[in-house]
Amino acid sequence: MHVLDDDAVASLLSLEALLPVIEEAFLKQGRGEVERPERPHFPVGEGLDGRNEPAGTGLAMPAYVHGDPAYATKLASVFPGNADPAVDRPTVQAQVLLTDASNGAPLALLAGERITNARTGCIGGLAARELAAGSGPVDLAVIGAGQQARWQTRAIDAARGVDRARIYSPTPDSREGCAADLRSEGIAAETVDTAEAAVRDADVVVTATTSETPVFPGEALADGALVIAVGAYEASMRELDRATFERADRAFADVPEEVAAVGDIVDNEVDPARLTPLSAVFEGEAGRESADELIVVESVGSAVLDTATANYLWGEASEENGVEVAF
Repeated sequence: MHVLDDDAVASLLSLEALLPVIEEAFLKQGRGEVERPERPHFPVGEGLDGRNEPAGTGLAMPAYVHGDPAYATKLASVFPGNADPAVDRPTVQAQVLLTDASNGAPLALLAGERITNARTGCIGGLAARELAAGSGPVDLAVIGAGQQARWQTRAIDAARGVDRARIYSPTPDSREGCAADLRSEGIAAETVDTAEAAVRDADVVVTATTSETPVFPGEALADGALVIAVGAYEASMRELDRATFERADRAFADVPEEVAAVGDIVDNEVDPARLTPLSAVFEGEAGRESADELIVVESVGSAVLDTATANYLWGEASEENGVEVAF
């Protein structure tokens, strides 16, 4: 079995190459050509060092895409407290185990943070490519300044182009660091002092936070804006307000049955029947119908995208990538 650390994964990964892989995975998911068991998630850390509440969330995410040479199981964690500079660890951490689909042999253990960030970024990239109004580069607003804020911006730039990115986070140092990183990669990024200033007149708005309360006022959105919400994945999390959904002409979801349970939908009393599978956009069955439509895309992530990404990386790997270990 090979072990690929983050450096090995980074050496193999290209967003431009991954975008069509993720699109194909969505198509197969929409057609039912995948195996995707329910993903358990559970609180962890309570009772550790005298804690009387959980420190984070653990998740197990197995999946298989029909026809792929391997299936994957991702073991992930989300620890919001890791954003504290004193902790200095990623909020989302993961490992992906890739197993031969023909005989069950373990193939590879891959560092999973970059896989998670890249495939989630591609959701935003593909949504912007297909659903943002007009053509050409977009004026982008990003609420949040963590790793996913960076990856969403990179993927949208790769898929559609970014004319300007306005970054807002309530922590000035965080938003300045995010914007500086993006500028170092050739993306025109700047910071703003309020969420309202970020979203006003933006073509595309991305929310990439673990907030439990809405992160911008829906009334500030421009007509025709595309909102891509990727942060909320459970009932306690809510990034969007009621006004956003009241103004929205269409709402799409990567996994509608799971999105229906997150705070954005439950707390805003959004009818789950409004959620159209994002795969329908790639099938050409749904999409933007006019330039002034306001569209929302909700994402909770799918293990199908993890296994598709891991298979792509394994196909790119050679004996020189990673370390081989006896098993």
